[in-house]
Amino acid sequence: MEARAGVTSAGAAAATARPARARVLAADLLTLTKPKVQSLLLFTTVTTMLVAGDPSFGLIALTCIGGALSAGGAGAINHYLDRDIDAVMRRTSDRPVPSGRIPGRAALLYGVSLGAASFALLALTVNTLAATLAFGGLAGYVGVYTLWLKRRTPQNIVIGGAAGAVPPLVAWAATTGTVGAEAIYLFAVVFFWTPPHFWALSLLMKDEYARAGVPMLPVVRGEAETHWQILLYTMILLAWTMLPVLVPALGFGPVYLVAAAILGLAFVVLAERLRRRADRRSALRAYLFSLTYLAALFAATVAGARL
Repeated sequence: MEARAGVTSAGAAAATARPARARVLAADLLTLTKPKVQSLLLFTTVTTMLVAGDPSFGLIALTCIGGALSAGGAGAINHYLDRDIDAVMRRTSDRPVPSGRIPGRAALLYGVSLGAASFALLALTVNTLAATLAFGGLAGYVGVYTLWLKRRTPQNIVIGGAAGAVPPLVAWAATTGTVGAEAIYLFAVVFFWTPPHFWALSLLMKDEYARAGVPMLPVVRGEAETHWQILLYTMILLAWTMLPVLVPALGFGPVYLVAAAILGLAFVVLAERLRRRADRRSALRAYLFSLTYLAALFAATVAGARL
């Protein structure tokens, strides 16, 4: 009887453990796709589609799913390629691959599968141009940023940031079947936004990057130079977002321009405060505001185009 009770107890424990392991696996697979990064990319996708035309809910959903699969695939491949870096950085050491919960090759296969699924979905249900642009974003993030630039130059995020600016191009192509001047303008907004956004974060993680041997700007050029570069790119970003004043044909309207001016000036003020104070609190404020800035600016593009 005691032996039977022991077997029953062990079976019950195993049955209880299986759902727990499944939940951990599901959470790890989600982590590989970098969902926090994706949320802002998908927001820029939806808003750009609404600026480009009057897409159906189905088209928006399919484009967002395709974009999420592409970005998720890039994220998973990045987890595999950066597993050695992640293992020595405290912030990333518990990620699924360096912790050993998911084998590196499995993460790589998962990422490639997501990328392939993205291309197939977009090509079959949206259009080939959108699928090709989404694949280009994945290839740029993996091939240009992660494999080529990240470990070689402090300008990695400037050049490689183009990959993260692809969603507006995908969104415009999905809605109109072409890539117009407006889409290129929005691509450049994200492109110029990326350096001050990421460099503010890299200031907070300078020691981590130094330990991992990653030549981020604060590690190679120092914090003072990084502060100046953040201010410079923030001013370039403000100037670029004011371009519709000179080119009204872009069609973003006065509502957008007012929002862009207010948001841009606030960003410049925070960048200048970071340059003067040179402390972690100012870096954190600049980083957090950069997230709000991009979301609010793209929301303003919709308001500007429709009011």
